Amino acid sequence: MWQRMPRAEDGRVTEIIAGPSMSPLEILALLGAFALVLARWLPPVARPPVTIAAGALLVLSALVLAVAGIRWQLLPVLAGAAFALPFAVSPLLRHRLGRGTGRPAWRARWWLALPGSVACVGLIAAGPVAAWAFPVPVFPEPSGDFAVGTRVVQWTDPRRPETFTADPDDRRTVVVQLWYPARKSPEGTQRAQYLGRTEQEARTVSEALARGVGLPGFLVDGVPRARTRSVFDAPVAGTGGRFPLVLFSPGSGGVRTQNTAWAEELASHGYVVAALDHPYDSAAVVLADGRTITTETASSGDPEQDEKLAADWTAVRAADLGFVLTRLDGLDRGEVTDPLTGRLDTGRVAVAGHSMGGAAALQAARQDRRFGAVIDLDGYPHGPTSPALTQPTLALTQAFTPATDPRYLPRLTEVLHSGAATSYRLTIPGAAHLTFMDGPLYLPPVPSIVGTLGRTESPRVVAAATLAFLDAVLRGRPGDPAGVLSAYGSLSVYHPVGR
Repeated sequence: MWQRMPRAEDGRVTEIIAGPSMSPLEILALLGAFALVLARWLPPVARPPVTIAAGALLVLSALVLAVAGIRWQLLPVLAGAAFALPFAVSPLLRHRLGRGTGRPAWRARWWLALPGSVACVGLIAAGPVAAWAFPVPVFPEPSGDFAVGTRVVQWTDPRRPETFTADPDDRRTVVVQLWYPARKSPEGTQRAQYLGRTEQEARTVSEALARGVGLPGFLVDGVPRARTRSVFDAPVAGTGGRFPLVLFSPGSGGVRTQNTAWAEELASHGYVVAALDHPYDSAAVVLADGRTITTETASSGDPEQDEKLAADWTAVRAADLGFVLTRLDGLDRGEVTDPLTGRLDTGRVAVAGHSMGGAAALQAARQDRRFGAVIDLDGYPHGPTSPALTQPTLALTQAFTPATDPRYLPRLTEVLHSGAATSYRLTIPGAAHLTFMDGPLYLPPVPSIVGTLGRTESPRVVAAATLAFLDAVLRGRPGDPAGVLSAYGSLSVYHPVGR
């Protein structure tokens, strides 16, 4: 069964240009609030016009934002301004009412006013700090020669029952988002919503992701407002021939869009990326009929039982990846009418994943030799380690510390060392587990969460290392992959036994 999902820029640079954490209206409200507090400390002649102008600017900005939707980060700004407002306005009123009486307008002594002003400034300053910590993500402009298009499809496997439900007639369904090389869209074309086809879907997914990590959803309310660099249903690029494929599985509780910056960068360089939602495992999956399926995978608290559960879930994901490759092969051969028919090079396919998705990618490659390369983005290899991998593999990892699971490196080394093709483990200095997804673009820059590479460097390094590997193993680009990869971190190369 094949269903087209309802649908809701291109460019190139070598560096991400981060936008401001606050919108122009929010900045105006912020300036108005600060001016309202500082007006009390101006000379008497300047105080009235500054107070009136600041108050008007603040009120007008707040009214417009109330209609457009106020982010929580602006609430401390408004609270500080509200606290300062009566103290700023009352002297003006007293002055006007006291005209002709000969009595000067009352004004609090400076040593009484100073603590209140400092408190207001501190409260107002908390707004931009919060906006910087939890911004609306600004996606990097892809550096390749192609613009990027995207669309969403839903496929049901008639041969596989849905193991997460008791309904014997329920069949496994996956939702897949494609990013592909596209023609340049006209200036001003609306770019694709992040996390979903509509803002409502994006909010559903964002709130589910926040719940999954124990955060209140309002903290990341900027994420559903973001726009990516791709365009929904953009025409496929007229040049470039047949495009190699990269299938992607997200982390446990992750979603198909969690590596959008990475996918768009690959697509701009001539790859088609197909990222999967795994229903009942992904945080939230919105189906074509409007139903939302949330995750049902959870830790049992028993390490041995959790390892068995993880192996089972990984096996389901691996089967999803193989099924999607079959569907894409049929799409390319014209089994359905599609703009990508005849443009997919299903003889050059990589399978990739982050965290548990990386484990799923390893398992999918063991089971399905159609996958010609594997990319594991900091994923512990759950499940069996045999048969040995026959495909070249790239494992990108964060730095290993005493806090790292002591089983991780030996297990990963066993997988890479026993392979029948040259494989690579690249440890990226300054990386954390969430460095390998979009997290650095919108999460607070806490080293233990997103690493120390920053919002600019994190997506650039991960995508550049991935492209270096893919270009070498799928496209046969000349040069030594090890020489290119070593520029991004500490590299270990695993040659097949006997070489």
